[in-house]
Amino acid sequence: MSTVDTSKNLTPSAASKLRRTAWYQTERFSRLWAMIALGVLLALVTGEQGNTRDIFFSIESTFTGPNLWVCLGLTVGVWALREFAATPIKGAVTKAKESAGSAVSGGPVGTLRERLRTDKRVKLGGIAVLLILVLVIPSGLERSWQTVLVDQIAIFALLAIGLNVVIGWAGLLDLGFFAFFAVGAYSTAYWTGRLPIEPPVVLNNFWVIPVAVITCLICGLLLGAPTLRLRGDYLAIVTLGFHEIIYLVAKNADGLTGGPQGARLIPDFSIDFAGLEYKWSIKPLPYWYLLVFFIVLVIILFSRLEHSRVGRAWTAIREDEIAAAANGVNTVQFKLMAFAIGASTSGVAGVIFTSKYGYINPEVFPLLQSILILAYVIFGGMGSIPGVLIGTAILVWLPEALKDWVDPSDRYMYLGALLVIMMIYRPQGVWPSRRRQRELKMAEEGIGDADAMSEPAGGKI
Repeated sequence: MSTVDTSKNLTPSAASKLRRTAWYQTERFSRLWAMIALGVLLALVTGEQGNTRDIFFSIESTFTGPNLWVCLGLTVGVWALREFAATPIKGAVTKAKESAGSAVSGGPVGTLRERLRTDKRVKLGGIAVLLILVLVIPSGLERSWQTVLVDQIAIFALLAIGLNVVIGWAGLLDLGFFAFFAVGAYSTAYWTGRLPIEPPVVLNNFWVIPVAVITCLICGLLLGAPTLRLRGDYLAIVTLGFHEIIYLVAKNADGLTGGPQGARLIPDFSIDFAGLEYKWSIKPLPYWYLLVFFIVLVIILFSRLEHSRVGRAWTAIREDEIAAAANGVNTVQFKLMAFAIGASTSGVAGVIFTSKYGYINPEVFPLLQSILILAYVIFGGMGSIPGVLIGTAILVWLPEALKDWVDPSDRYMYLGALLVIMMIYRPQGVWPSRRRQRELKMAEEGIGDADAMSEPAGGKI
């Protein structure tokens, strides 16, 4: 039978049946299949780990245990709520937000928030109380958590504050920031005489700090000078290359850096200045107090910098570089300053980290660390120092908190899932700056471009 004959024999009712969408082809059930697939994937991810003796052990245990049904119940339940109860839930949430907002604005919480914002004495008192808690609480923690506070949270907080200057205030996407940390670490090894090449004079770790800061400043200028015309993806690639150069030099220059063996027996951090003598041991708490001191110092300096002419110039460059240049802002000078000042904090962190561990090699500085620091800044809120500290604390704490329940190879998967969810539903971060919130709101309204990492208007300079 030909095609023409077939079309002639179709009645209008038969044609309408062909156009009709079956119930199982509706979008609602398409979403159901997607949620079922997500449930199966979630069960596989959270199920038993595989082994080399039986390659199907993980799949078999997943599909025969209760974990599969729990995950399916969770995902299908979310689908059911979304499809059949979205409207009443949304209305209830809106009412709850409105009532909570009115209670907060008119209640003691709202009053305290307003006092903190407008009364300088109350604000300083709150900061003093917070600082006392930061100094006192770690002494009551277990030794393992004290080590996490020092080796990861405090060190990375210091690095994130520096990266916040580069990406959060100046809008320069730097994916190789951890390379400056490596520069600070190897500066410590060199000036304490633990590398194959001898320094002109062996320095105490305390005196290595200013030398490492200056070295990182110079490296920041060397990175920033040839990349001033780049923004966005191009700058990201260049900074990635810079990190790889530092890593490969550390790994392959045996006669300069010790190669894969690295540097050993680096002395502990100590002070011997103006009659003040103290030597840090392997205990984490003294290093915690030292890092808190440097973090507070950097926050004070950078906060004053943010509200100065330099900070306003960085903001102008981030929002619209061409307009900033047209209004007389020396974009070259201020971008170089952002690179150099941000890198300088890495020098301090590198010295303290190396002094505490007493050993470094190239594998301490993988590219993943640069990506993680960027994630800490974005997760907490670009441009916001409190947000950066909170974001770093949460994302460093999470893998450690999961270590008793999750296989080590899966911990960063949960971290990645958290980042995905966060960027979808709260791209401004946990504690964003007011300026960043305003930029995102303007971007949603189509007025401005909140993505500080994109090309400037009119294309690259």
